[in-house]
Amino acid sequence: MAFPAGFGWGAATAAYQVEGGWDADGKGPSVWDTFTHQGGERVFKNQTGDVACGSYTLWEEDLKCIKQLGLTHYRFSLSWSRLLPDGTTGFINQKGIDYYNKIIDDLLTNGVTPIVTLYHFDLPQALEDQGGWLSEATIESFDKYARFCFSTFGDRVKQWITINEPNIYAMLGYELGIFPPGVPHSGTGGYQAAHNMIKAHARSWHSYDSLFRKDQKGMVSLSIFAGWAEPADPNSVSDQEAAKRAISFCLDFIAKPIFIDGDYPEVVKSQVASMSKKQGYPSSRLPEFTEEEKRMIKGTADFFAVQYYTTRLVKYQENKKGELGILQDAETEILTDPSWISLDWVYVVPWGIRKLLKYIKDTYNNPVIYITENGFPQLDPVSLDDTQRWEYFRQTFQELFKDWKRRGVQVPAQFCNFSQWWHGEKDSSRLAAQP
Repeated sequence: MAFPAGFGWGAATAAYQVEGGWDADGKGPSVWDTFTHQGGERVFKNQTGDVACGSYTLWEEDLKCIKQLGLTHYRFSLSWSRLLPDGTTGFINQKGIDYYNKIIDDLLTNGVTPIVTLYHFDLPQALEDQGGWLSEATIESFDKYARFCFSTFGDRVKQWITINEPNIYAMLGYELGIFPPGVPHSGTGGYQAAHNMIKAHARSWHSYDSLFRKDQKGMVSLSIFAGWAEPADPNSVSDQEAAKRAISFCLDFIAKPIFIDGDYPEVVKSQVASMSKKQGYPSSRLPEFTEEEKRMIKGTADFFAVQYYTTRLVKYQENKKGELGILQDAETEILTDPSWISLDWVYVVPWGIRKLLKYIKDTYNNPVIYITENGFPQLDPVSLDDTQRWEYFRQTFQELFKDWKRRGVQVPAQFCNFSQWWHGEKDSSRLAAQP
């Protein structure tokens, strides 16, 4: 597999999963600090991110790993509450600025391109106390935070991710309640949180475009989680349509407003409206964008950042009982093939990434694609004999190569989520709580 010159190879981490130092040097609490400290088996073995991989004090060791791996890119996230302890610019933590300045400067000195994520699931607790992503006030708070980061680090950071996987965090955090804040709002919370995240991303993109782009000459996007959905019965029209709906409710739900026309997919709007009417709601549970908001949202991404891990089979399942929930709105049942090798929730389906990339290419006008996360989980305790992981990567890279070679899909970079074994520690107490 001879990838083209300039193809980027990276690793990806997230602040809460790797940094530790949860209250060090003036850092404020995030929603994950609060969530994991409440106990009650919310996180595997009641672990917390208090120490995690210790990257806050072990950055030099991280840098050695980055250099040893020969990475061209390193994606990491800023801890919002390490920089702004209460989520606002009312108090700025200089120790947090110093920490991230060192990471950025060290990467550049060693020829590694930093890709910086502003928000990777760890909202400052102070903002959650005021409503979090269910509140429109958080949109303004995020935009001010983004401007602060662009101003502070943008002279050196040229590739930004505003929000990591808004589709996933909205569902797990505000729909199901298995992520912070841990309070489920079935049928409404996931849609409202995602709605506000999309607007927050768009606002921050415009802030960069109008205030910083001319001088800094960088790029801004957001990362979207997208597994591939394959019809359980390829000869079944209802399963084919169900698979399309599954993609619309996950990938297109975020991508279409941003890359196409500022609005949600028609099938999502019609499904939610229909279910809402049956359930006795006076209007659709899916919020609507105003015409002005649609114009603001449309075109607010400079590249397509996608996060692929696995594939699922999908079949039609009518919501006869009118149950609340996003999967119920989509009227889909999610299945797997018994022949697929798996570990935890990741099933090894290498051809899924090829089909996903083709879909993005065809649907979104052949954008430049960054695979900002891809990887394979491990059981606890961790074994460094990770032949399964390597085989997963080998097969995935083969499929990427096919896409580049045969169809000209523009994939300049691949990022693997290495955070689960960063520093090569076997002691699970040194691993991040795995959100």
